[in-house]
Amino acid sequence: MPKEREQWGSRFGFIMAAAGSAVGLGNIWRFPYITGKFGGAAFVMVYLAVVVVIGISVMLAEFAIGRNAQSDAVGSFRKLGGGLWPLVGWMGFFCGFVILSYYAVIAGWTLAYMFKSFGSLMQSAAAGKAGDVFGAFVSDPVQSIAYHIAVMAIVAGIVYKGISGGIEKCCKVLMPALFVILLVLIVRSVTLPGAGAGLEFYLKPDFSKLTGEAVLAAVGQGFFSLSLGMGCMITYGSYLGKSDYLPTTAATVVFLDTSVAILAGFVIFPAVFAFGIEPGAGPGLTFVTLPAVFAKMPFGMVFSFGFFLLLFIAALTSAISLLEVVVTYAIDQLKWSRTKAAIVMGTAIALLGIPSALSVGGHIPQIAGKDFLDAADFITNNIIMPLGGIFISVFVGWVWADGAKAEVTDNGKMVFPMYTVWLWICRVVAPVCIAIIFITGLKW
Repeated sequence: MPKEREQWGSRFGFIMAAAGSAVGLGNIWRFPYITGKFGGAAFVMVYLAVVVVIGISVMLAEFAIGRNAQSDAVGSFRKLGGGLWPLVGWMGFFCGFVILSYYAVIAGWTLAYMFKSFGSLMQSAAAGKAGDVFGAFVSDPVQSIAYHIAVMAIVAGIVYKGISGGIEKCCKVLMPALFVILLVLIVRSVTLPGAGAGLEFYLKPDFSKLTGEAVLAAVGQGFFSLSLGMGCMITYGSYLGKSDYLPTTAATVVFLDTSVAILAGFVIFPAVFAFGIEPGAGPGLTFVTLPAVFAKMPFGMVFSFGFFLLLFIAALTSAISLLEVVVTYAIDQLKWSRTKAAIVMGTAIALLGIPSALSVGGHIPQIAGKDFLDAADFITNNIIMPLGGIFISVFVGWVWADGAKAEVTDNGKMVFPMYTVWLWICRVVAPVCIAIIFITGLKW
C-alpha cells in the first residue's frame, strides 16, 4: 500500500506557511529600496495592481496544479501534462536548490547582525563605520560560512520534522511574530521627529516619477516577491485537502505577503527621512544605512535587533519552502524517506552555498564580472523563475484549462465567478507581462 500523503493540519497553518514562503527578504529589503528609487506612492499603486492581477492568478494556478496532482513539481507536470512539461518542474527543482544555496548565505548575515546589534555595531555605525563592519564581516570566510551552515541546519531541521509537525508548526509561530515585530518597529519609526516627511513621500503619489522603468520594476517586484515560478506553491499546494476554496486561499496569501511589504515601508521611510538619509540608497540600505539610523535612536540596539530578527524570520520561512521543493521531489520521485531527503539535500545545498559565502568577500574569482552569489542569483531570478512563471501560466491557460476549472471549483460544487477572467490572465496577460520582465532582465 502506498504511504498516505501528508497534509496541512489546518487552513490557518497552510496560509501561514504559504505566506511565509512568499514573504522573504525582498518584501522587507528590496520593496522599500525600489519604492524609494522610483518615487514612493505612485510606484506602490502600480505594484498593488500587479499583485492583484498577475500575482493572485499565477499563485492560484500553482495551487491548483499541486493539489490536483498531489505530487512534487516534477511529478505534477508529468502527471497532468506529460511530454516535455516535466521540464517546468525540473526548473522549479533547480531554483529551489540553487536559490536556497545563496539565500541561506544572506539569511546568515541577518542572523549575525542580530547578535552584532548588541555588540560593537551600534558604536561603529554611530561613528559612520557601518560599511566597514559589513565589509569586514563578509570578508571573513569563517564567519560567513559558519552562519550559512547554521541557517541550513535550522532549515533542514524544520523540514525534517514534516509538513504539519515541522513547517506548519514553525510558521504558525513565526508569521504572527513577524507581524508583531513589524508593528512595534512601525510605532518607533513613525514617532521619530521628522518622520512626517517620510510618510508623505510614501503615501503621496508623484506620478512624474512613474517612468516606463518604474512600471517594469513594479511588475518585476510584484512577480518575484510572491515566490512564483519555482515550484514552492505547487509543492505546498500538493499537501492541501480538497475542502479549501483555492481562489480565496490564493488571495489571502497574496494579501499577507503584500501587507508585509507595505508595512515595511512604514518602518523604513519615516526613519530614513527623520535622519536625512536618501530613501533610494540601494542594497546597502539594510546592512549599512539602517544600522546608522538605529544608532541614532534611544535604545537603538534593541530596535536593530528587532529589525534583523524580522529579516531573519522572513528569510527562514522562505528558505523552508525552497528546501521543501527539493525534499518533496526526493520523497515522491526517488522514494527516499523524509529524514534522508532533508539530510542529504540540505547538506548538498549547504555545500553549494559555500562559494557564494566566499565570493562576496572576494575569496574566489568572479564569473564574467559577477561574483558567484550574484551569478547564481542572475541565472535563477532573471532566467529560470520568469520562464517558470510563463510556462505555468500557459499550461493552466491553454493545456490544462478544463482540469484547472474542475480543481478550483471542486468539480462544479463551488462557484468561481472570476474563472473566465482568470483563464485569460493565465493565457495572455501573465505570460506577456512576465515575458517582458524576462527580456528586460537578460542583461548580464
